[in-house]
Amino acid sequence: MKARSIALLVVAVVLSLGLWFSTTAVVPSLVAAYGLGGDRVALFTSAVQVGFVAGTLVSAVLGLADRLDPRRFFMISALVAAGANALLLVIDPRSDWVLVCRFVTGACMAGVYPVGMKMAASWAERDLGLLIGIMVGALTLGSAAPHLFNVFGGVDWRFAIAVGSGAALAGALLINAMDLGPNLKPSPPFDPKAALTAFRSPALRLANFGYLGHMWELYAMWAWLGVFLDTSFRLTLAPDDAAFWARAATFIVMGIGGAVGCVGGGLVADKWGRTALTAGAMAVSGSCALVVGFLFGGDPWLLGGLCFIWGVTIVADSAQFSSSVTELAPPDRIGTMLTVQTCAGFLLTLATVQLLPHAVEALGWRYAFTVLALGPLFGVISMLRLRRHPDAVKLAGGRR
Repeated sequence: MKARSIALLVVAVVLSLGLWFSTTAVVPSLVAAYGLGGDRVALFTSAVQVGFVAGTLVSAVLGLADRLDPRRFFMISALVAAGANALLLVIDPRSDWVLVCRFVTGACMAGVYPVGMKMAASWAERDLGLLIGIMVGALTLGSAAPHLFNVFGGVDWRFAIAVGSGAALAGALLINAMDLGPNLKPSPPFDPKAALTAFRSPALRLANFGYLGHMWELYAMWAWLGVFLDTSFRLTLAPDDAAFWARAATFIVMGIGGAVGCVGGGLVADKWGRTALTAGAMAVSGSCALVVGFLFGGDPWLLGGLCFIWGVTIVADSAQFSSSVTELAPPDRIGTMLTVQTCAGFLLTLATVQLLPHAVEALGWRYAFTVLALGPLFGVISMLRLRRHPDAVKLAGGRR
């Protein structure tokens, strides 16, 4: 029953989370067709992040992730998000209504991503890191899916949008077939102050600081990788070939590389410790952010190879921050603590997603990604401090 339930959950998450980057994936086509500028393009992703922050704030204050049946919460959220995304097919991409739809989509993701992690954790038996790693791998694969849809859709951006909405609809229906695990705790009483525990507890605070360092880098890289590769490949390849290979490479880096990183990171963290894995992964991903720009305009295979390493390591640690919070949080408030963590992290991404196009304008692609390395540096320091904290014995069965 456990394997079947986790498999259903993973498929439902992959299908639903494709909505997150549904417009980001078609940015090159929209820019070519409508002449959209860098700030406008950045808003397509930032509007989702703002919506997600708003949704997680409401969910955390009301304790929805711990007080509602998670399957029903997931289903309703995915259905509304699918509808909001489908409206993009009838709205002018230059209209502000696009941003409203993206905001609604992001708000609904608050009922999909952290709730999905809580459902996965309900089945944990000394394999929490792996289970959450599989979940974040599903997030990564789902987020990258629009780039794959875009590869097969060619220049018609509407194809990726339509397929994304249809997939989310299927995910919303599929989640109802999943069974919840034995670790799910009874619904706690309503307590609007419960969310503050995430930063009042020293150990939880350090785990969340590590997550913030990770998030400073992650979504800005995901949001702008496709544009970076497309621009770079056009300097060495024919325009049509450059567009195709940029889309394919973006999916491989985000989807395949990310999924490998999440599952592999979960296995390593369960065996050798969460703080060791997170600090090591951030050290490598931060290094990639520092050097990737020096390959801009160079050999596409070499650039793609480095980006793949970046794609693996930039998310290898992601699930382990959530696993750490799950192990350090009060058992009946795990859903709320996960929601607060993701809320804070995605709030931070608003700055970096909007910052990067300005960094490109001021520094060029050669140095633009270097600003993202500041996050992993902060994250490494935070997780090494957590490693020395007494409560770290709760992590990964004492393996810290």
